[in-house]
Amino acid sequence: MSKESEAAGYAGGSGELTAKDYTDPPPAPLIDFEELTKWSLYRAIIAEFIATLLFLYITVATVVGYKHQSDPKAFPADSACAGVGILGIAWAFGGMIFILVYCTAGISGGHINPAVTFGLLLARKVSLVRALLYMLAQCLGAICGVGLVKGFQKAYFDRYSATNELSAGYSNGTGLAAEIIGTFVLVYTVFSATDPKRNARDSHVPVLAPLPIGFAVFMVHLATIPITGTGINPARSLGAAVIYHKTKAWDDQWIFWVGPFIGAAIAAAYHQYVLRAGAVKALGSFRSNPRA
Repeated sequence: MSKESEAAGYAGGSGELTAKDYTDPPPAPLIDFEELTKWSLYRAIIAEFIATLLFLYITVATVVGYKHQSDPKAFPADSACAGVGILGIAWAFGGMIFILVYCTAGISGGHINPAVTFGLLLARKVSLVRALLYMLAQCLGAICGVGLVKGFQKAYFDRYSATNELSAGYSNGTGLAAEIIGTFVLVYTVFSATDPKRNARDSHVPVLAPLPIGFAVFMVHLATIPITGTGINPARSLGAAVIYHKTKAWDDQWIFWVGPFIGAAIAAAYHQYVLRAGAVKALGSFRSNPRA
């Protein structure tokens, strides 16, 4: 914000702030059992379940199809140039997030990811009750989505799978760091794209929130597919592991929960307390109201 607009926010130079040009929603209650009586909550849960199911079905089918088409045993002549490639896989994940967030944002917020839900819970954007139910719906949706892929392409799924596993040559620490940083990028983008302050003061720049979120997923996949297959979504990792059910996928599963949750927590803290100056505001409020 420019100095002129900052100065305009004060009344007559007295140092008293006038009304803001945007409105922050009030913090969601941590425990809100009244939500359980509202149809809007269950409609949102259904939307999260269906969105995550569709997300996993399309993306996992893309991965399995690519691995089959690029398998030299199946297509010895042109396997090196067959299939959509890693770039196509990244587009499938990013594109589906763009589509599904666009479709469900007005109903559930379009989380489609327990790590996103966790970050928004820490920022008091959703209640604990809603967050837990969202995560449950997302995990069940992911399992069902991958289950559909296996049901339609059992032979190919069993041969190629699409699980998140630490690639050979990488340590657990490297995989964990990749998941933390990747999820930070995603959740940071979610906060920035949906920030009411940014939308009000940068209204001259049209922002379609699902678009940068989808691009964030796309870019993270380009960077981390070679390392972990790219999780940044615990539901996606769990769904593939449950249906594929092999030892390696389960041994590495902790990376795809611990990493995304840490990344989401850091992104929430960075946006709320650094970019939105929450810590400075809290300190200023404390100083302006000393105890007698």
